[in-house]
Amino acid sequence: MITKDEIPSFRETYRVLVRAEDFMYLLPHPALRDWVSNYTITFPNKNTISDNYTVIPHGSATLVFSCDKNGISGNLFGPATRPCMIGSHANQFDMLFIIEFQPAGLYAFTGIQQKELADHTIPLELINSMLCRLIAELLENAGSIHELTAGLDRLLLTNLHVAYPSELNQAARMIIENAGNIPTKELSGAVFYSERHLNRIFDQCLGMSTKSFSRLVRINKAIRLLRDPRNSVTYACNVTGFYDLPHFIHDFKSVCGLTPQEYRSSMSDFYSEIAKF
Repeated sequence: MITKDEIPSFRETYRVLVRAEDFMYLLPHPALRDWVSNYTITFPNKNTISDNYTVIPHGSATLVFSCDKNGISGNLFGPATRPCMIGSHANQFDMLFIIEFQPAGLYAFTGIQQKELADHTIPLELINSMLCRLIAELLENAGSIHELTAGLDRLLLTNLHVAYPSELNQAARMIIENAGNIPTKELSGAVFYSERHLNRIFDQCLGMSTKSFSRLVRINKAIRLLRDPRNSVTYACNVTGFYDLPHFIHDFKSVCGLTPQEYRSSMSDFYSEIAKF
């Protein structure tokens, strides 16, 4: 099994999104990037992950493999629409290996109705026991991060077998490109689907309606703006197209569980997506 000493020696810099002493975010193989956002390797401690560490919802599913002296376990976190506090749990383990999917990415590997998984945590063993076992074996036997990621790329590519409508990909891309500011009516017209049918496909493949996904994209755009200390809350509100500041604060709190100003005062306690939108 790899150790954190492997992090500084990883030479495939074109894959590295972020690297620090205790963690690294990596891009998957190019052929996977429509479905997988990034891999994360982290060696938790309270200096980097507080007990209050919370994941901001981003509308995508995540696989988390937890490693300690008792072995390796894999859990599936379904498409996220609500914040999830993970810090105190994460700090119990020696290493976490995380696969973050793109919106609707998990559907391409499982074919499971994503609405049923939204905001649920389920042992991967119950969803796909073979995939769970093979990833655990990779984690246990890999002698380097290169060996681990190369093996995982191959494994995921061979398990990519469920197609979803190209119209879903087009509509999701339009939402992302417009930072969530596009009406469902306009989306449905662009892909020649009724609004009802488009929402049915979003529920099936992505786990939420077009409106819910648009709101998550919009709030994550605001979070990116707020992480820059040069940007005011009002500026983030205006850039993301909210009618006024009270509407922005209301929507932000409904997604994140706190106001924009409260978020800004404790940003180190939160994780938001880094490679999806």
